[in-house]
Amino acid sequence: MNLDAVLKVGGSLSRGEGLESLCREISRLGKQYRLLVVPGGGSFADQVRTAYARFRLSETAAHRMALSAMDQYAFMLSDLIPESFLATDLSSSGRAAGSGRVPVLLPSVPVINESPLPHSWQVTSDTISAWVAQSSNCRRLVLLKDVDGLFNDGPMKGSSPELMAKLTADQLAGRSGGVDEYLSRFLASVDMETWVVNGLLPGRLAELLEKGHTTGTRIRRS
Repeated sequence: MNLDAVLKVGGSLSRGEGLESLCREISRLGKQYRLLVVPGGGSFADQVRTAYARFRLSETAAHRMALSAMDQYAFMLSDLIPESFLATDLSSSGRAAGSGRVPVLLPSVPVINESPLPHSWQVTSDTISAWVAQSSNCRRLVLLKDVDGLFNDGPMKGSSPELMAKLTADQLAGRSGGVDEYLSRFLASVDMETWVVNGLLPGRLAELLEKGHTTGTRIRRS
C-alpha cells in the first residue's frame, strides 16, 4: 500500500478540547502523505468494560464488542476529518490514501476475520493499530494520545517524571502504563517505528511526517 503512516487517534482525545483541530490537521496532511486512521475506543469502549464486569462476559464477546466500540469512534472521526473516507478493509484503505483523501478504518470486520491477536483486555486499540500497520506493510505507526509521550518515574525519589525520547520493545515490556500491555510483545516481532505523540498539539504530527522526528517517544524493536 506504500502508506506513510498509520495514525491511531486515541479515545482520550475525545474527552477534552482539541480533537477537531487534530482532525483538520490530519485532513490537511492527508493531501501530502498517504495516511490511514485507526480509531481508539474512548468512552464507547468504557461502556463495554462496564458491561463486561457487570455481566461477566466472555473475553471473546468483550473483544468483539470493543471492536464495535472502535467502529463507533470511527464514524465520529470520519465526520470530523474533512474529506475523509470510511473504509471496511485494508485494500480500500490503501486506495483511498493514494487519492489524497484520508481513510478512517472501521476495524471490526478485518480484525475479527483476519487478526491472530488474543481476545483479551491486554490487547486494545494500540496493538490493533500496530497489527493494521503491519498488515498494511507500513513501517511507521503514530499513537496520538493526550500526553507528550511515555514517562519514567523520575531519576530521583520525589522528582518529576521525565519524557523518554527512545525505547526498545524490551524496555517497553519492563514498564506499565501509557500503552496496552500486549504492545511490547507485538512490536518485538515486527520491523516498525512506533511513536507516542501528543495529539492535542497537531504541529508535532506535522513535524514528525515532515522531518522524521518530533517531541514524543519513539519505540523500535531493538
